[in-house]
Amino acid sequence: MDFPTYKDLVRDISTGKNLPDSIYVHESAVGAVPASLAGIVLKIADALKIPDDDWNILKFYKRDYKVAFLSYPGFEEDSYPALQHSYTVDLAKRSMRKAAYSSDNPPILHRKETFVSEDYPLREQFKVLTAEGEAIGLYENTRLIGFKKNWERLISNKGYYLDDKGHLQPKAEKSQPNNAIPIDSNFDGEIDRHKTAIDRNQLSQPMQILARHNYLNGDWSVLDYGCGKGDDLRELEAHGLDASGWDPVHEPEGLLVNSDIVNLGFVLNVIEDRDERIETLKRAWEYTDKLLIVSVMVAGDSVTEQFTPYKDGVITSRKTFQKYYAQSEFRSFVEKTLEGDAIAVGQGIFIIFKDKLEEQHFLLERQHVKRDWSQKTQRETKTRITSNEVLKKGIVEKHLDLFTDFWQTSLELGRIPANNEFEFTDQIRRVAGSHNKAHELMISHIGDKLFYEAQQKRKEDMLVYFALGLFDKRKPKTQMPDSLKRDIKAFYASYNDALEVARDALFSVGDPELIEKVCNEAYENLQCGEMVKGHSYIFHKDYLGDIPAELRIYIGCATQLYGDLEEIQLIKAHMTSAKVTLLGYKNWESDTPLLVERIKIKLREQDIDFFDYTEDFNPQPLMNKNVYLGA
Repeated sequence: MDFPTYKDLVRDISTGKNLPDSIYVHESAVGAVPASLAGIVLKIADALKIPDDDWNILKFYKRDYKVAFLSYPGFEEDSYPALQHSYTVDLAKRSMRKAAYSSDNPPILHRKETFVSEDYPLREQFKVLTAEGEAIGLYENTRLIGFKKNWERLISNKGYYLDDKGHLQPKAEKSQPNNAIPIDSNFDGEIDRHKTAIDRNQLSQPMQILARHNYLNGDWSVLDYGCGKGDDLRELEAHGLDASGWDPVHEPEGLLVNSDIVNLGFVLNVIEDRDERIETLKRAWEYTDKLLIVSVMVAGDSVTEQFTPYKDGVITSRKTFQKYYAQSEFRSFVEKTLEGDAIAVGQGIFIIFKDKLEEQHFLLERQHVKRDWSQKTQRETKTRITSNEVLKKGIVEKHLDLFTDFWQTSLELGRIPANNEFEFTDQIRRVAGSHNKAHELMISHIGDKLFYEAQQKRKEDMLVYFALGLFDKRKPKTQMPDSLKRDIKAFYASYNDALEVARDALFSVGDPELIEKVCNEAYENLQCGEMVKGHSYIFHKDYLGDIPAELRIYIGCATQLYGDLEEIQLIKAHMTSAKVTLLGYKNWESDTPLLVERIKIKLREQDIDFFDYTEDFNPQPLMNKNVYLGA
């Protein structure tokens, strides 16, 4: 049997769990596998001495000429059985590789009824288990549920636990923990939502993020949906922004109008009814013309266990409800509800764009590293002028400020700017004739070395942009900003070529040896940071634009899950474990800044652990700060 025949037979399998790259079939349903395929697979198993009682599920690969024999010993008894070991057989080579999964975080199965035959005795029981999970939204994001710890964390975040029979039960029905904060004895199930609004003396986190991304510059109208006591609204109005706000408790007569930007800030997490949360998110989306920014509280079990469980959240001592989310859980909730891509910009804070061209502009700007070319330009100019006295008397010297501005724009873009990309285009064209001629004059004046370097840097920015788009599984663009079209034309043969190069780069960062190599390369080039050979490299975020593109993509995949790095100073790239750690310090400008937050991002699980050192902990001082500072 050759590979094309194998693929045709796999397509003919009529049962089992069918995924994009493979089909899983329980031993009870092997009869539904085409006889010729089943026969040769079982014969190869005999030849390779794979015991019949050492597997109970077959995995047929769709894109590779391979099949795997998987052992799930608790398939019948466990609601979500764990993989114990596997035998992966390369049918072309007739070779085998055995792998054991003895850790405390093995792969697990869901939807067991899809693996078995129609007449399997326990099939209906399996369907009941699946229905329980679907009812509380456990399957909203299938990327998060493949491993045991993620699955258990997700169940807990939904406000449930598994009883001794493997069924989902609300935490509220569990006995209250000894350290839970007591609520009033006369609690009658009525939530005091009006107590959730807080007083602020500065803009809220979501509004600060909008300001950092230049969305509060006066060009955009803003609706604060669920504005609480209106502190954000008053600040925006004081700065002359077109802003309105509404709140069901504190501002019920507020103006509800469609706006460029809608802020749904820390509202969903205080709504105890899940259906009402969904409806609130959809209503905010209806008022959105350009983008919606939505935020919730993020915390783990160490926080929620301090309170009394209620539905899928907790009741606080003030009789208010709080639903604490995990970062990945909230992203999944938003994306499923709004059927769009949610972009992480902070802890529990996401932006969803209704204007897709603006979304591309936002993502492009995120990867466009702002580099200071002025000092390098001065050095190159000085060298060229002293070696060529004639140029001192040329047209460039007569209009030096104008040509310098043009040159800086060219270096920033890595290409000759279009007419609408240079502020003084009329003046430069009047003096030089065109942008192309102005560029030629500058090359004569200063040489092409610096421009070539700028081209390479900007091409790397584009590579990172496309790779991270593929990582987020964003759909190919049918429309794109004019600036992006120009970039593609300047740096790639075509849009498809850019995607192909980015795809190769994205796949490459899954190789630990490559990550170690580019970490070493970054350390040698920067001559700063902390290198632990074979383990990790820690460096300051200001050098992100100077490290190899592959390392930028590796770290970018992590920050796509987390958000902006505004409060972060140091980045730790783990070389072998597919993790990135972000370190935030208080008083970074001091000699010994204090560690106040650590965020560990696990790329394989696409999950995040947050560690806060500001309350019951003594923040750790950074004693070797000078190691992270360049010359």
